[in-house]
Amino acid sequence: MSNPNLITNEPTTPEVALSETAVVSDMIYGLEDRPPVRESIFAAIQHVFACFVGIITPALIISGALGLEPADGAYLVSMSLFVSGIATFIQAKTIGPVGSGLLSIQGTSFAFIGPIIAAGLAITGAGGTPQQALGTIFGLCLIGSVIEIILSRFIEFASKIITPLVTGIVVTLIGLTLVNVGLTSMGGGFAAREDGSFGSPQYLFVSMLVLAIIVVLNNVRSSFLRMASVAIALIVGYLISIPMGLVNFSNLSNLAPFTVPIPFKYGFGFNLAAFIPFAFLYVITTIESTGDLTATSLLTGQPITGPTYFKRIKGGILGDGINSGIAAIFNTFPNTTFSQNNGVIQLTGIGSRYVGYYIAGVFVVLGLIPVIAGIFQTIPQPVLGGATIIMFGSVAVAGVKILSTVNLDKRASIILATSLGLGLGVSVVPDILEQLPALVKNIFSSGISTGGITALLLNILLPGARE
Repeated sequence: MSNPNLITNEPTTPEVALSETAVVSDMIYGLEDRPPVRESIFAAIQHVFACFVGIITPALIISGALGLEPADGAYLVSMSLFVSGIATFIQAKTIGPVGSGLLSIQGTSFAFIGPIIAAGLAITGAGGTPQQALGTIFGLCLIGSVIEIILSRFIEFASKIITPLVTGIVVTLIGLTLVNVGLTSMGGGFAAREDGSFGSPQYLFVSMLVLAIIVVLNNVRSSFLRMASVAIALIVGYLISIPMGLVNFSNLSNLAPFTVPIPFKYGFGFNLAAFIPFAFLYVITTIESTGDLTATSLLTGQPITGPTYFKRIKGGILGDGINSGIAAIFNTFPNTTFSQNNGVIQLTGIGSRYVGYYIAGVFVVLGLIPVIAGIFQTIPQPVLGGATIIMFGSVAVAGVKILSTVNLDKRASIILATSLGLGLGVSVVPDILEQLPALVKNIFSSGISTGGITALLLNILLPGARE
């Protein structure tokens, strides 16, 4: 699932992009051009700046929700950056059939945050440790990545079943169900709920300030300020939080000088009931990544129909699945294509895949320096909440944009209403499932899986044209 993007409006579904038959590119450096080092570094830094916050935010949110020790949280952030670098290189370089060969940035997916937190809290609630929860989470992510790998071979067929209507419903539900996580962070996070400080005025002041900065900067004419709005807001919120006593630097002195990537550091586990939402999200991610890769192809003057196009898309989705598997092995969360980089390509006029090598190198280096992850780990929850609430809202808006391309006739409207009603319903009133068997309860406890499964089944079973 692509990460929320506040500044670009590229196509987000294959059907939207495929309606274009002619490809016109005004790139300064095209896909196979090799820009001089200076221009390459300049473009790479802008891509890193646009994607950096999105890559590390899921790890920060999940760490706070599961109550991880600072060292473990910092390690997850480091691995998010490290794996994003490896994954971006694979996409840009292509290794055999793996990779799109496009300037496509890979980063941690927001789509899985809800199911990951739910699976982790179920384990800790049953007496397990947060570390054991991570082992099971990464096991679920690794097994689930096989689904995307398999689907990469059947993109044409999958897109006929998982239509924009289904995709739009799921993306909208992802954003709406994550709002709860964003609001919790604005109020001080899960730890604040336990110590009784949740919703204190200072937490709300800081979070609303961060939110206001993002809103203001996204409405100025400067493209740079719009691209950097989230980063600037986080920096301002962070600096203001220091004299308020909300930032704790005590753990920075205990960090090692170098992060060592350790495969399966937290072990390996699996839970069938918890796996269902993961499996479904990997299916949706496949279609969403197809849209992002199509948009990148369009921007860089590559074919968006025909054998070459499908070969590139299949390689990109295969890379997406393999990269998510690599992420699980190295203790981080599923990776996906980021839509932000398409905005940077438009802005810089540089679509060369060789720039991806520089971007990958920067991410790998940042991931191997623990102090960087440690600093981000000290970001107060209210600061993070002020940024994520609008980012999660942007995910919902992206879903609405997809739905706007659908003809909402009687059939589609019934599917939409039923799916949203049930999906949001179980999120707002989770105890409605308490009397059901554990397996059923675990499957449908996620609003994403409830609404998504409903949309998929109704789209298959109800008579009429699939939209």
